[in-house]
Amino acid sequence: MTEAIMLVGGKGTRLRPLTTHTPKPMLPVAGVPFIAHQLARAAAAGVTRVVLATSYLAEVFEDHFQDGTPYGIELVYLTEREPLGTGGAIRNAASGLTCGPDEPVLVFNGDILSGVDIAALRDGHVAAGADVTLHLTRVEDPRAFGLVPTDANGRVLEFLEKPETPEQIVTDQINAGCYVFTRSVIDRIPAGREVSVERETFPELLATGALLRGVVDTSYWLDLGTPAAFVRGSADLVLGKVDSPAVPGPTGDALLLPGATVHPGAVLSGGTVVSEGAVVEAGAIVEGSVILPGASIGPDTLVKDSIVGAYATVGDRTALDGAVIGDGAIVESDNELPTGIRVACGTLLPVGAVRTSAGPGGCPAGASAAAAVHAPAVSAQR
Repeated sequence: MTEAIMLVGGKGTRLRPLTTHTPKPMLPVAGVPFIAHQLARAAAAGVTRVVLATSYLAEVFEDHFQDGTPYGIELVYLTEREPLGTGGAIRNAASGLTCGPDEPVLVFNGDILSGVDIAALRDGHVAAGADVTLHLTRVEDPRAFGLVPTDANGRVLEFLEKPETPEQIVTDQINAGCYVFTRSVIDRIPAGREVSVERETFPELLATGALLRGVVDTSYWLDLGTPAAFVRGSADLVLGKVDSPAVPGPTGDALLLPGATVHPGAVLSGGTVVSEGAVVEAGAIVEGSVILPGASIGPDTLVKDSIVGAYATVGDRTALDGAVIGDGAIVESDNELPTGIRVACGTLLPVGAVRTSAGPGGCPAGASAAAAVHAPAVSAQR
């Protein structure tokens, strides 16, 4: 298996505002664009050529990765002009493959962080003579996922939609977003229209008697589709909880990229990343967070489980807990931003504008408004 297709066309709406100007797979995770980790792991398994199935902000991928030479892998770019779904995207990207009809092809999503053994997945696929091999993982609560039950030999029995009642939960196995296809099977997917691989392609293959294998793997697995998961995945890579050859430095409590400036009086922990050109001032405590290029973290701040966008500013004595600060935003001093809050790109949040506790005082605009409200009544007739 020397060729692969990576699906990177999604808009990443759940991660906005981070994905306003950057495709989700290109967001920095543990110091590099996320797909750099996937490319490195695919290359380690013997893949030498990857077709990137792009759509949203497609030019960003090629501008950064070019022909893939710095990553030791050949990259080909094929862009969807109209949404084609997962199956349609795979079929569209297949025109960039060069392998024969009986060769295995790795297909994987551009937003899943996983420790699955790709080489073992391929070897089992070839040995079984399978049409498709699916990486499956187990989750405690499968209600948000489609279910994939298998028999004792790992043969997929059916594909079930998200369960709505306890009786419908017949397994805790879900599709983990990584497959090995025999090339000829990809060519059977209808071209030029939207196709869901989960709802159309796989069920039709089962109906025709194709061999679909499910390999349950209990190694690390995380969908990076939400801000909380994005931060967690980056921290876990830095902490060494999941391996990646692409992490640009030793694992540990924090990763400082070249050009980052951290005051000796600041404290970094929990797998924090401080990116190129970012500054962390004295007294700041940054835990399990991602500080993107050019961002500034002021003195005596607390930044926990948060993402601070490129060239954003966090002022003195501000606290972020599970917050997302968009690119170029300015959060002035004495703000307290709780879990789930997102500040849009370029926003100016004034001193003490958002707090969960009593603030330091008023502001000139507030004083003027209060004066107008409390001014003595003036008779309309004199």
